[in-house]
Amino acid sequence: MDRYGIPAKLDEPERIGLWTLDEFAALAIPFVVGIMTQHVLVGIAFGFLGWWGLRKAKAGRATSWLLHAAYWHLPAGMTGLRAVPPSYLRLMAG
Repeated sequence: MDRYGIPAKLDEPERIGLWTLDEFAALAIPFVVGIMTQHVLVGIAFGFLGWWGLRKAKAGRATSWLLHAAYWHLPAGMTGLRAVPPSYLRLMAG
């Protein structure tokens, strides 16, 4: 009868069913592409493979670890972060 859901942990991420948002996207996008190309079983297989790979990549790390890795290793325009300096600038003047 409680109107408000209180997360069990302070930093509990949003979930869709059993999966966090990024895990759900890794599972759903290949599945949808498989449906559109009429290869549903291949889409399901790649979806679970993507979900499993993402779970292994995030194991024991923060939920935003992949975004941080993308910031350091991808070109500046790919992450969409505009308010931060480029990653190659290690020392800031000021």
